[in-house]
Amino acid sequence: MIHIAKPIMGNEEKRAVMDVLSSGNLAQGEKVEKFEKEFARFIGVKHCIAVNSGTAALHLALLALGIKSGDEVITTSFSFIASANCALFCGACPVFSDIDPRTFNISPYDIKNKITKKSKCIIPVHLYGQPADMSPIIEVANKHDLFIVEDCAQAHGAEYKNKKVGSIGDLGCFSFYPTKNMTTGEGGAITTGIDELSEKLRLLRNHGQTKWHCSSILGFNFRMTDIAAALGIEQLKKLKRFNRKRISNAKVLTKNLSGIDGLITPFISPNVTHVFNNYTIRVTNRFKLSRESLIKKLLNNGIETRIYYTSPIHMQSLYVKLGYGKISLPEANKASNEVLSLPIHPSLTRSDLSYIAEKINSFK
Repeated sequence: MIHIAKPIMGNEEKRAVMDVLSSGNLAQGEKVEKFEKEFARFIGVKHCIAVNSGTAALHLALLALGIKSGDEVITTSFSFIASANCALFCGACPVFSDIDPRTFNISPYDIKNKITKKSKCIIPVHLYGQPADMSPIIEVANKHDLFIVEDCAQAHGAEYKNKKVGSIGDLGCFSFYPTKNMTTGEGGAITTGIDELSEKLRLLRNHGQTKWHCSSILGFNFRMTDIAAALGIEQLKKLKRFNRKRISNAKVLTKNLSGIDGLITPFISPNVTHVFNNYTIRVTNRFKLSRESLIKKLLNNGIETRIYYTSPIHMQSLYVKLGYGKISLPEANKASNEVLSLPIHPSLTRSDLSYIAEKINSFK
């Protein structure tokens, strides 16, 4: 079976975890601090606050910015649900903009249509590893005095105009789930260059404690463990190599799948580095097979695929109950009916890639 994702763990990660286990210091400690410093340096920011998930990172980011009940947070409906749920966690209202059909990222031009007096923040998601178009988003945010929280959960090391994602907005939020470009098992991080936000985030992740058993604000237990951080330190050393392999694999697939009638291979925006957390094609109605038939045939031939995402957030039952089901987001709806992600991870061999392309070509 050629799997859709495969975390790569070497002897370095195993030794690092065993060292932590031997030390007896398993919770947040020196390894977390080291990981934070190294990840901040990699992203090109002053601060990194490690947490226990990407969802926790988004939640704390909005809390640190003071997002509260009655506020509106503009984001994309074509993403993992945490990109919107973080607003609900704060009592705020998610407001959905449609997407650019080429990149699947939030449309900067539709954002303008969604701004009201209640708007406080924009959360662009760098989907599949491709940075959102940040320049017009920044222009809109500056004009209306809005915060920007980058959702970088799928884009570790991706760049927009030679700046790494996570260093462009007020805050950047990362996930280190096993399917990501690097992993800590479970985990997340928030990056920022703003001292005041860094200080508040460190309080929020650890029960609001200024010192042991002394809390100054209401906080949470969203700490990362030293076990996870030890994995992260070693994975970060390999991230550039992992990303180069993903980019190389994407080029091979695109070369062999381009030109198939009814299939659309990934578009790469100018002035970006796309790190291909997912390699996502569109299966349109011009293709010989339906998307579901293609999935079955590939699986029967030992090739695993995934649909990210089968439903936009606003059409999921939680959000339909909240009254979002009737809003018009035609491009997000269309994308959910056509997208299909193929294996792209660094463990794939040239033979694997050739086999995937060969099978798809045989169905055209």
